[in-house]
Amino acid sequence: MTDKKQTRAASGAGMSGAGAKADPPVHAASISGEAIEILMHEKRRFEPPPGFSRDAHIRSLEEYQQLYDRSMTDPEGFWAEMAEQNLHWFRHWDKVLEYDFDRPQVAWFIGAQINVCYNCLDRHLTGEGRHKAAIVWESDSGEYRTFTYGQLALEVNRFANVLRKHGAGRGDRVSIYLPMIPELAIAMLACARIGAIHSVVFGGFSAGSLADRIRDCGACMLVTCDGGMRGGKVVPMKAHADEALRSCPTVEKVIVAERLGGRATAMEEGRDSWWRDEMEADDVDDYCRPQELDAEDPLFILYTSGSTGAPKGVLHTSGGYLLYAHLTFKWIFDYKPGDLHFCTADVGWITGHTYVVYGPLSNGATLLMFEGVPAYPGPDRLWRIVDKHQVSIFYTAPTVIRSLMREGAHWVEKHPLKSLRLLGSVGEPINPEAWMWYFENVGHGRLPIVDTYWQTETGGIIITPLPGAMTMKPGSASRPFPGVAPQVVRRDGSPAPPGEGGYLVVDKPWPGMLRGTYGDPEHKRVKEVYFEKFPGKYFTGDGAAVDAEGDYWLLGRIDDVVNVSGHRLGTAEIESALVSQESVAEAAVVGFPHEVKGSGVYAFVVLRQGYDGSDDMRRVLAAHVASEISPIARPDKIEFVSGLPKTRSGKIMRRILRKVAAGETQDLGDTSTLADPEVLDEIVAERL
Repeated sequence: MTDKKQTRAASGAGMSGAGAKADPPVHAASISGEAIEILMHEKRRFEPPPGFSRDAHIRSLEEYQQLYDRSMTDPEGFWAEMAEQNLHWFRHWDKVLEYDFDRPQVAWFIGAQINVCYNCLDRHLTGEGRHKAAIVWESDSGEYRTFTYGQLALEVNRFANVLRKHGAGRGDRVSIYLPMIPELAIAMLACARIGAIHSVVFGGFSAGSLADRIRDCGACMLVTCDGGMRGGKVVPMKAHADEALRSCPTVEKVIVAERLGGRATAMEEGRDSWWRDEMEADDVDDYCRPQELDAEDPLFILYTSGSTGAPKGVLHTSGGYLLYAHLTFKWIFDYKPGDLHFCTADVGWITGHTYVVYGPLSNGATLLMFEGVPAYPGPDRLWRIVDKHQVSIFYTAPTVIRSLMREGAHWVEKHPLKSLRLLGSVGEPINPEAWMWYFENVGHGRLPIVDTYWQTETGGIIITPLPGAMTMKPGSASRPFPGVAPQVVRRDGSPAPPGEGGYLVVDKPWPGMLRGTYGDPEHKRVKEVYFEKFPGKYFTGDGAAVDAEGDYWLLGRIDDVVNVSGHRLGTAEIESALVSQESVAEAAVVGFPHEVKGSGVYAFVVLRQGYDGSDDMRRVLAAHVASEISPIARPDKIEFVSGLPKTRSGKIMRRILRKVAAGETQDLGDTSTLADPEVLDEIVAERL
C-alpha cells in the first residue's frame, strides 16, 4: 500500500499552499503542478493475469501499439477493415471518411447501406444462434425472464410492423419513455429496423422533462407503460406521459406496455392502445423487412443537460456508431461466447444505449437487464444477481461502488462471485480508494478492471485499459482506443508535456462521435460547444494529464477550480482529501463568491454510517483538509447531505452545486437528468 498522499494524488489530488507556487505553469483548471507530479508516480500497478492475456482479443501492449499505430497512420484503411470484418453491409461504401472540424462536419462510410437491427438480430439467427439467450431480464422484485435471439427477433419484427401500421417510417421520431423492461430494447430495435429515429427518455424523468424532449424532436409517437417499479415503489409513468402530452401536439399515437399488470390506467380513445393488443392483432406479421439505410442516416437522439435552457439532443447515426459500439464492446470487455454481460446503467443514458443494447447484441452476446436499484431490497442486490445468473462481465459506476463501500465489505463477502472474470467502471474518474475496494472485494485481487472514459457525444469509450494488454494503475484511464487521437493541450492550444495538466481534446474523427445536435443543421451549437475553444479539435470539456508512460489521468471538468486568494485549487484535490478522512463516504467541492478571498470553498459531504454531521465534525474535516493540502484549502462551509445530485450514469452535477453554493437557488438550470431530484431539494433546504 502507498501512503495517503500518493493515494490521494492518483485521483487528482495533491499539495498546494506552503511550498507550492501560487499560480503554477499548469493549464488544467483543476490540479496543481505538485499534485500531477505525485499522481504520475502512483506506485500501485497491476499486470493482467497471464491466463487472461493468453486468451484475450488483444494480448499485449506491443499488439495494442501495432493496432494503434496503424489506426493513426492509415485510419481509413484501419476502419474499412474493421467494418468489413465486424458488420453486415447491404452496400459497401464509396468513401470511408469525409470531415472538416472547422465547419464542423463528419461523415463515415459514405454511400454504404446498413441496418442496425439486422446486425443485432438477423445475422445471429442461423444454427444454434437462434436459441442462444440474448436478454436476461431481472425485475425489481427478483423475477426474471429470458429472451433467446429467435424470440427477441420475433418480438422486434412484430413491433416494427406495429410502428409501420401506425404510420412511422424512415426519419420519423419515436419517443420511448419506459423503465428497464425488455420492451425498451424491443422498441429501440424496432425503430432501427424501419429507419425511425428513437429518442429514449429516462423513465425517472418528470412530465415536464418528457414534454421538453418530445417537443424538441417533434415525435409522432410515444411508447410508454402503465407504470414502473423502482426500489419497491411504483412510478406512475402513464400519468406523467398524459401530463406531458398536453403540450405535445405532434404525438398522434401512444402505445402502452403493461408493467403493472392491470388495465385500470386511463387511456385516451383514438390515441392510446395497449402494447399487447397491438402485438396480437391479426394484421401484424411476424416478419418486417429491414430498411436498407444510409450509413449516415440518424439512429437516435439522446438528450444531455445544459446549464441554461432546454437540453441538447445529441445525434448519432447508424454505420459509424454501430461499428464503434461493436468493436469497443468486443475489445474492451474482451467479449467471448458464453459471457454474460451485466451493465448496471439505465438505457435512458448513453451507457445503456451502447453497452446494454447495441454493443452486446451486435456481438451476439447475452446481456443482463436489471429493472431495480443496487441497494434494494438490501445492499447486496447486485452481488446476488451476479451469483444467481453467473455474470462474467460487470460494468458499473464509481458512485455505485462508493455507495456499496459505505455499507461495508461484509455484504460482498456473502457471495462467492466466482463467475466474474472482468470488472468495469464508467461515469466519472474512479478514485483509487474505490478502485482498490472494487479490486480487492469484488475482484478478489485477481480480475482486471477497465476504468473507461467517454461521453454521450463520443458514442463509445475513447480512453481505457485493454484488459489483456495493459498495466492497471488505480485512478488512470490508461490509453486511447485505436482510432482515437487525444491530446492534452495548454490554453493556447500548444501540446502540454508529460506530467503537465491541460485540456483534453481529440484532433481526428472516430466513427462513434456525434454528428450534431437535433434541430441544428448548420452545426452552430456543436461548433460553439465542442470546436470553438480549440479550432480544428474536438474539446471534451475535461482536464487531463499524461504520464511518462503514455497513460492518461482524467482531472475533472475544466471549470472545477477554485481561485482562493490567488491560489488555484482543484476541487478534486479537496474532495479527495475529504474522502481520505475515515468518516467521509463521498464529497463534492465547489467555489462560491467570497468578499475577501475572491472565492471560498463550499463542501457537500456524505458521511459514512455511524458518524454524526455536527459542528465538531465540521471542525475535524476542515482541519484534516488543512493538514492534507494547505490551510488555504480549508473549506469555508461544509454541508452534510444524504447524497449528491447525480445523473443516472453517476456524474455529479457540479454546475448545480455551484449555483446552490452561490445562493442562486431560484435558477438551477436544467435539472431533468437528475437520478434523484429529492436529493437536490434537501441540499437547497439545508444550504448554509
